[in-house]
Amino acid sequence: MTFSIIGTGNIAWFFGNRLVAGRHRCTGVYSRNTAAARELAEALMADKYGQISDINDDEADVCILAVSDSALDEVATQLAFAKTMLVHTAGSVSLNIIEGAAADRAVLWPVYSILKHSMPDHRNIPCGWEASTKKAAQYVQEIGHGITDMLFEAKYEQRKWMHLSAVISNNFVNHLLGICEQICAENELPFSALTPIIEQTFDRIKHASPKLLQTGPAARHDEVTINAQKEILTAHPEWQRVYEAITASIQGTSAL
Repeated sequence: MTFSIIGTGNIAWFFGNRLVAGRHRCTGVYSRNTAAARELAEALMADKYGQISDINDDEADVCILAVSDSALDEVATQLAFAKTMLVHTAGSVSLNIIEGAAADRAVLWPVYSILKHSMPDHRNIPCGWEASTKKAAQYVQEIGHGITDMLFEAKYEQRKWMHLSAVISNNFVNHLLGICEQICAENELPFSALTPIIEQTFDRIKHASPKLLQTGPAARHDEVTINAQKEILTAHPEWQRVYEAITASIQGTSAL
């Protein structure tokens, strides 16, 4: 299969390299950042488009629109494909946003944190897809199988909830770990001492429901410990509010 790419961010690099490694051919790369487009095009052994209008219909089987969520509408209005399938990669954006840009449209969204400088070297990367036509469904699944072994269909309403869950489980959890790192630094403690319990937490949920595994003072309704911990967070009122909100949520849902 042949493909072109619009965008030069983390997803563009990931999709592009995975597909080329799987013997798909990239016909070209476009970005308003010409230096970035040239760098990605060279990595994919492809041409660099000077203008978005240089991307001709039927030049590639698929055009991957790997731009920020906020730029999707603006870029899509500049495209008009009758034969090339257009796919965007945003989890929380409707397929309808590219409705006028192509006859065959799809979404392919990796439920994974992708960074250009730290690309995953495995295929355990869940990707949700949605398609507007049978042709688009066939093409997006072919692309998907070139990227991952974990492919599933997910309509827009489903993807919104999955995206929210991904934000909470990845971005929110990472922020909480960042708070822990700062707490350790402020109190001259090794953050590395938390690594085993962090690893234990994520190992356990591979085999059981997180709700059933919940422990700690909030799950036990241990108000003495809760109040003591809230007190030592007085110097960090924003962390104190986070602590109070999560404690209340645990107490409202805990299975204990």
